[in-house]
Amino acid sequence: MRIKNQLSAYLFVLSAFCISLPEVHAQETKITRDNIRFIDYPGFPEGSSSWDDIGYNPVFNSVFVGTTNHKDKVALYEFDANRDSMKFHGFIGDLVNLRSFQWQAKIHTKFVADAQGNMYAATDGGESREEYLMDHPHGYAGGFFLKWDAANQKLVNLGMGLQYESVKDIDIDITTGKLYAVSYPQVHFTIYDPAKNDFRDLGRVGSAHVPRVMFSDQWGNCYYVDWRQRFVKYEKKSDKLLFDDKSIPAFPGTPGEHIITGITAFAKDKINNVIYFLTYGAKVMAFYPQESGIGRVKDLGGVIDVPGIEKWNFYVPNLNVGDNGKLYYFIGGHGKYAKKGYSLLMEFDPASGEKKVVSEFSENELVEATGSDTKDKEGNMYFAGKREVSLDEKTKNKVFSEAGSKPTVPFLIKFNPGKKIN
Repeated sequence: MRIKNQLSAYLFVLSAFCISLPEVHAQETKITRDNIRFIDYPGFPEGSSSWDDIGYNPVFNSVFVGTTNHKDKVALYEFDANRDSMKFHGFIGDLVNLRSFQWQAKIHTKFVADAQGNMYAATDGGESREEYLMDHPHGYAGGFFLKWDAANQKLVNLGMGLQYESVKDIDIDITTGKLYAVSYPQVHFTIYDPAKNDFRDLGRVGSAHVPRVMFSDQWGNCYYVDWRQRFVKYEKKSDKLLFDDKSIPAFPGTPGEHIITGITAFAKDKINNVIYFLTYGAKVMAFYPQESGIGRVKDLGGVIDVPGIEKWNFYVPNLNVGDNGKLYYFIGGHGKYAKKGYSLLMEFDPASGEKKVVSEFSENELVEATGSDTKDKEGNMYFAGKREVSLDEKTKNKVFSEAGSKPTVPFLIKFNPGKKIN
């Protein structure tokens, strides 16, 4: 009887242990450096940055990126996700025959695709060079709309938008192919139809500063923010601009320069019809669009909590949604860090609100990442990254030594939390 009781007790303990095993084994695989890869851009050794100019082409399963040296060259690259290879298409000035007075400093807009797999972007003069005419006695002519013609494999100049104005961001109505754009420095909301070569200026929607990000929804409406961080919506159905009566939430004490900059990145969860976005005041938001009217915004809290650092004082100009429904973003850049000298890769679970650091990188590995909603058909996410050049590299390399006090090197980031890609 004693042996039987001991055996029963043992089996009870063992069964309890076994019941707990599935919970332990259900834990997600730990994210390591094997889940992330940095991919170089060939043929442009003096390249220094990519800004937000990255976008996904779902027709050909490729990623387009524009890089710049912030001086006189803007390069166009395409990463073929099917072949896992990077292609240098050339410099945009040469590809579309820009003349000297039509100089461009960079592409600041994201790349967007139409239903046929053509890609669109627009050019920017760069604040200092455009406004103060540094080394350019001709002044700044204006930003151009560009089309990558997929069928003929060539870049096409669609023409200039507003005279003397850059283009800071664009988006597309996938059903009509019309492009939405916002100009710099006067913040004009414009609509361009490439098929009809029809350009409309809907007027100024802000002042003092130009928020850098706009996005569209499943109906083809487009969203932007004004200088009070209120949503401005182009409602396609009514052909009108709608202005929200309340601002997007911000942490108490958030400075005005963070409020007026608005949104820094977005990513779409198409399955659940949610558009997540980040603010310049370091908040995570869930936006529930609707065909008519503005839609609902839900405050999900801050991007990270670090004792001693104000909750609004983090820089996150990038965002993606994984196939697991979680958000991924890098914190760091422009002198704003959660950990001094490091960029942090974060995972945020919208369902639970849990956020955690899954990897960290020194400034010589990754100083900043940009880009919104760029994910291929295999669930791999992409960001436009850059790193600071080490003192040793700067001393040995003439290109770096002539590139200013803190030269940087751009590269493409490929990341997948669910599988190894290295």
